[in-house]
Amino acid sequence: MATRILDTNIVSYLLKGHTLTEVYRPHLEGHVLAISFMTMAELFEGAFRARWGKRRRDALQTALREYLVVPSSPELCQRWGQVRSERRQQPISSEDAWIAATALVHDCALGTHNAADFQGIAGLMVLPATS
Repeated sequence: MATRILDTNIVSYLLKGHTLTEVYRPHLEGHVLAISFMTMAELFEGAFRARWGKRRRDALQTALREYLVVPSSPELCQRWGQVRSERRQQPISSEDAWIAATALVHDCALGTHNAADFQGIAGLMVLPATS
């Protein structure tokens, strides 16, 4: 069973039951769904910015147990540096670089709603949206 790395926006859609979930479902079903540690951090940042209480943050933590969370590693740090360097002419956010590096290091396709954010990254396979 192949693993898919999910960008923060896709996880957010799944958690909210957003209608866009159906656009990506064909690429997710039957696969191990994984997230970068950065996606987990971004989701908690959103929770704190929205002033979620402990109960909602605990519910988020529980929901995230459904995903394989990929931690940082020396190899991942090296690939992050490479991604950021390669994208100097077309800057990529630090967060997106971590997510891209995670997919690259683990040789997984990336599910994102913002494919343009990940263009020009050698070897990165971004899943297409289906209609």
